[in-house]
Amino acid sequence: VQLVESGGGLVQAGDSLRLSCAASGDTLRLYAMGWFRQAPGKEREYVGGIVWSAGASSYADSVKGRFTISRDYYKNMVYLQMNSLKSEDTGIYYCAAKIIKTSWSEWGQGTQVTVSS
Repeated sequence: VQLVESGGGLVQAGDSLRLSCAASGDTLRLYAMGWFRQAPGKEREYVGGIVWSAGASSYADSVKGRFTISRDYYKNMVYLQMNSLKSEDTGIYYCAAKIIKTSWSEWGQGTQVTVSS
């Protein structure tokens, strides 16, 4: 499975931004897709994920109520709608996929999100 993110950019605090991730290849094997981010000097952290078939989603506490993950099952797309952005949301955002339930094994190249205050 190959993943390609798009939609990053420079925004101001309080703005919204939507990231997209296109999955290709053997997408029938997908169990879940999700988003991670990595701020400068910090480790990569989980933002949220969605079970591919059922559509159930989960979020990190830091983004609950502000970010929403959705998917288009037939287009093999996953989206991250980010509202009320804060400077601490700045980082490289990575799309990821699980083929088996226990491991995020597939990764995109990342897209930069910069939130200026």
